[in-house]
Amino acid sequence: MQKSENFTLGLSTVVIGVLAGISSGLLSWFLDSVERFALNWQESLHNAVANEVMPSRRLLAVTIGAIIVAVFWYFLRRRQPLVGVEGALAGKQMPVSGTIMHVLLQIFFVATGGSVGREVAPREAGALIAQQWQQLTQRVGLAALTQSDRQLLIASAAGAGFAGIYISPMTGTLFAIEVLLKQINLKITMVSLSMASIAAFVGGSMKGFNAYYHVGNTAFHSQFVLIILLVAPLSGLVGAWFKKSSGWATTHQTTGVAILWQLPIMGLITGLITMFGMPQIMGNGRALAQTALDSLSVKVLPFLLLAALLKYIVTILTIRAGAAGGVLTPAIGIGSSLGAMIGILLSVVVPGISIWQSAMFGAVTLLAASQQAPLMAMFMLFEITHLNATALLPLTIGVGISTLVSRAVLKQPIVK
Repeated sequence: MQKSENFTLGLSTVVIGVLAGISSGLLSWFLDSVERFALNWQESLHNAVANEVMPSRRLLAVTIGAIIVAVFWYFLRRRQPLVGVEGALAGKQMPVSGTIMHVLLQIFFVATGGSVGREVAPREAGALIAQQWQQLTQRVGLAALTQSDRQLLIASAAGAGFAGIYISPMTGTLFAIEVLLKQINLKITMVSLSMASIAAFVGGSMKGFNAYYHVGNTAFHSQFVLIILLVAPLSGLVGAWFKKSSGWATTHQTTGVAILWQLPIMGLITGLITMFGMPQIMGNGRALAQTALDSLSVKVLPFLLLAALLKYIVTILTIRAGAAGGVLTPAIGIGSSLGAMIGILLSVVVPGISIWQSAMFGAVTLLAASQQAPLMAMFMLFEITHLNATALLPLTIGVGISTLVSRAVLKQPIVK
């Protein structure tokens, strides 16, 4: 019996990994297609900011996009309760058509300029695939899995969806282990890592294996300790606030008919901000992060400060107004801006400080603090930027400090 269960678990790991990778690749294609239609533009590694898009078109795209998703979300949520990844782990059944529509709406909204992360959609798609596959294995007579193994497959599938869209197998693995399951053993590691690696390979084969952010290639030197001591505690503080704010927005999220006017208003506000010189506020935060990583001059300090503040506020209020989506990449954008500002200020008195490295450090430490997932945050930034190995030690120290600070602010125990 044990061998039969192991066969089912192994086969499921491979099949779900392939399907999650295909799903993530298709979602990336869908996002690119909507961007081209709505904005006549497509983001890329070297073109992350929609500067060339006419301001009026940016305004129309995000406003009309918000109106469309508000209408669809209103009727979708009235028809049936939606079940997320956490609900699936608890044994609830994800509705097939409703979940697919929910996933596509999230990607559509981000592609038109809505200020939320896109990472929740592939995770939900992966979890849905895992549930449907498990039902199929039961119908064809494969050995039944234990409840813990079924949860393992769902959590690993959510991580695999993550891995497939960002081409980040370690990130997907650690999301399943560190965020969802909150436990680790050899079986959990083998299943989650294998599934995430397969999904990343399949997703990368469909969309390419390029980095998501463009960064420098200079080594991280000992003077970087100044950045650690300044950025990490501040990122921990801001990250804790961001986590509290996003939690508040989710708990008090608009339901019912109010979404039909509140979400379009947030789309209009986002569009007006982008229309008047800040297209970095659009989308999931990639544009803001890349702007911070490319910053060099003291002249950009006021812009980075205002952009980070607006990204924070707009993202929280967009979720509060009824939008579904993540806060992971917005946190990277806000953290990058914070790190870049400190790096620019330090470079005035300490020649040789690398501003892009400071921005990267701000991104990873604020992400770790806001997600309460230091390992996932650190490996995600490694995988999506292709950082060199000299960054490992300072980033490890930094995510440790920022996570400790954030837990103190959130009044959470270090060890449970």
